[in-house]
Amino acid sequence: MWTLLFEAWAMRLMAEMPVNAAARELREQDTRMWRIFHHYVDKAMAELDLSKTKRIAIDETSSRRGHRYITLFVDVDRKTVLFATEGKGMDTLDRFKSHLTAKGAAAQQIEEVCCDMSAAFIRGIEAYFPDAEITFDKFHVMKLVGEAVDEVRIHEQKQTPELKRTKYIWLKNEANLKADQMETLLRLKDSNLQTGRAYRLKLAFQDLWTTPHILADVYLREWIGWATRSQLTPMISLAKTIKRHEEGVLRWFHSRMTNGLLEGINGLVQAAKRRARGYRNVENLIAMVYMTANKLRLSRLEARRAQ
Repeated sequence: MWTLLFEAWAMRLMAEMPVNAAARELREQDTRMWRIFHHYVDKAMAELDLSKTKRIAIDETSSRRGHRYITLFVDVDRKTVLFATEGKGMDTLDRFKSHLTAKGAAAQQIEEVCCDMSAAFIRGIEAYFPDAEITFDKFHVMKLVGEAVDEVRIHEQKQTPELKRTKYIWLKNEANLKADQMETLLRLKDSNLQTGRAYRLKLAFQDLWTTPHILADVYLREWIGWATRSQLTPMISLAKTIKRHEEGVLRWFHSRMTNGLLEGINGLVQAAKRRARGYRNVENLIAMVYMTANKLRLSRLEARRAQ
């Protein structure tokens, strides 16, 4: 009984503070704390039913400073992290497929996948989930458009100092600009500046998302033509990228899927990193992500260990 009470109290502390801080509070080795944590989180995750999962979103996040990543697989309809694994390559899709199989599910049941334009993700989906349709996350697509506009600005500001320190004026939605930023934008956007032309192309691309479904493919191809003829190298390069991924961009009009929910989950992942401060390996961080992002109920986690 004492062991069960200790574990219940340990889990409550680890849900509220970094694991190493909870270990100090209980005067216990953090390795034991992590063993307790893994037991209950693994048990809760094992109870997840994946048999009805059809639509998933994929995103990667850094596991620590530098270039180490974990990839998250999220059930879009249940808003639940189903699986997380180290890396961001094609092999992460293979591991997720194996996870589905181990849970009694099948790759064939996945009908829709939302992700960014990562070549590794695309190859992985085609190889391991060939029946799934790909929707490219529209927020990621708009990020690429914004980056192309900023490339134009950076090149042009060498001859036009007025463009310096105006990066976010061109990237933000006009509704989010401060009064002085809006004044600067109104003065510059309709000028003959290359950045102004790139910005108008950005606004035209934004209009794609409110275009009637039946006209979306025509509108997108017209936009690709406008950008290709713009004589702005970053916008021409962007147009080529969009053209290569046209089917996945337009798939949004059928699936209406985005990775928007992952923004909230990524915020919880950052909280998990803080709570897992001092974690010794990526498996500890992943367990904390499951606990935090899925809001696993402590009442379930504190159930008696199976004898």
